[in-house]
Amino acid sequence: MSYHFLPYAQDQMYLMPPAVTDWVAEGSLARFVSEILEEMEKDGTLASFYAQYREDGWGSAAYHPLMMVKVLVYGYSVGITSSRRLAQALEEQVACRYLSANQSPDFRTIADFRKRHLKALEGLFVQVLRLCREAGLVTMGRVALDGRKVAANAALDQNRTLAGIEREVHRLLEEAERVDRAEDQQYGPDRRGDELPEALRTQAGRLQRLREAKQRLEAEARQAQDAQAQRIRAREQQEAETGRKTRGRKPTAPVQVVDHEAKRNLTDPDSRILKTRQGWVQGYNGQAMADCASQVIVACAVTPEENDVRQLAPMLERCAVQAGARPQTLIADAGYWSDANAALADETTELLIATTKAWKQRKALREKGCPRGRIPNHATVRDRMERKLLTRLGQAVYKLRSCTIEPVFGQMSMRGLTRFWLRGLDKVKGEWSLWCSTHNLLKLWRAGFVPTRVRALASG
Repeated sequence: MSYHFLPYAQDQMYLMPPAVTDWVAEGSLARFVSEILEEMEKDGTLASFYAQYREDGWGSAAYHPLMMVKVLVYGYSVGITSSRRLAQALEEQVACRYLSANQSPDFRTIADFRKRHLKALEGLFVQVLRLCREAGLVTMGRVALDGRKVAANAALDQNRTLAGIEREVHRLLEEAERVDRAEDQQYGPDRRGDELPEALRTQAGRLQRLREAKQRLEAEARQAQDAQAQRIRAREQQEAETGRKTRGRKPTAPVQVVDHEAKRNLTDPDSRILKTRQGWVQGYNGQAMADCASQVIVACAVTPEENDVRQLAPMLERCAVQAGARPQTLIADAGYWSDANAALADETTELLIATTKAWKQRKALREKGCPRGRIPNHATVRDRMERKLLTRLGQAVYKLRSCTIEPVFGQMSMRGLTRFWLRGLDKVKGEWSLWCSTHNLLKLWRAGFVPTRVRALASG
């Protein structure tokens, strides 16, 4: 019997292409990332990545920053974010070998480069967003805002209350003292054998982290007390100036004790316990504002706060800085509703913020129908917003929220965004910015943007 198969010989020898650029196809994502970043490097956009290197040529040779940025950006674009997995991909994947020109920095080099250049990586978001705007993908007409809870590089079981920290500090100090006494008896007080063993050296470091967490909790309690006292003084001053009592409940006196139930994580103290649909996570709240016409992210930020209500004003400011303008209409869900936030609307930006959950809006629409007639003079800020949401135009515009910002987060999840690799708020900001930058870069690539136009757009 004679089978008809294609030849299969693992020891067959081939002549590889003479240039590494021949390994990847024209129009591929790897070529696009390479060409975009090369054009940015030529016009000086990537100059901040060179700031930490010596200009006199002394010292050991470092990997070229342009190559390292290409590898990082491409890795995040295709969901390879672990420094170990990136180092492995540089050996095994053709696209990564093309971007690195067959160089293979190890995972520590990749991780250190990412940590050292977080500010520069944040600036990369603005540059990519500028290209999206020049390519016609950003109109700043209607945008949608929402937050995404992302797990931190820390575990929930590493949270401690102030009382728990004090108990653990006491236990560790007692254990260290007990070991010291036992070793003094064994080696004598003047011999070198009285150093703590390796296990207790680790505990000494743990003791230091516990003390730092205790200091942070006490400092936050003092800040809360000072803020409450300031609110009381402001109220009293207003009453003295007007001669009338201020309406509303009088602020309670600041409590001069530390909340022993407040918690802080020992692994990543900046992270917080956040509630998600899947349960509780130790993490951060990544904020993103996306253009409804293209799903391009026009502003991004990270906060440890679970509540979105205090993020609307900062995100409008971020949008003005990062995108260069405020949007004409901002759409947000009920998590952002407050009378103070509704007052942020001006002649430039109209706000459409849900006051209740979506199913309650649908119920109100079935019961009341679309509003008619003039707005009552006694209508509150909330009444006016609810009335706007029940109009036909309001319904049509608000529907854009879920089909704009939810897919953005969904696409990030498909690329592998389940947790941050870095620890600390400042570092997580840089990593979140990198996720958002690569999201916009993928939009540019799929829109058929020509990288060789980068310098022409920059000069124009």
